[in-house]
Amino acid sequence: MADDEHVAMLKKGVAAWNAWRGANADIRPDLKEANLSGADLSGSNLSEANLAGAKLQRASLSEANLGGTKLEGADLTGASLRKAHLNKANLWKAELWKADLRGADLRGRSSARRCRRQPGVLSRRAVLREPCAS
Repeated sequence: MADDEHVAMLKKGVAAWNAWRGANADIRPDLKEANLSGADLSGSNLSEANLAGAKLQRASLSEANLGGTKLEGADLTGASLRKAHLNKANLWKAELWKADLRGADLRGRSSARRCRRQPGVLSRRAVLREPCAS
């Protein structure tokens, strides 16, 4: 389950969240299984956060920093991830049906290694700058 304090801080808005992240760089946010459906998280710093199993349907994560984020099993159905930074994010078993990945940065071993195991997850519109590992 998610840390209630972390969820409450995120719901205060992106500016408050990013300021909190800057002041608490040593904390890895625990948002596991949080219901953030439809939330506007554009430009948010969610790097290294635990969003495993989170409900992010129709959420706006455009230009968000999701580098190194745990998104395994997260539901990103219809989410906007335009120009999001997903380098080294763990997308294992994440639901990306109708997610907009245009311009998303998917570089890094974690996301690239998993793309062969779950075909169809990565959009041809997304930027994958290193080939999938076998």
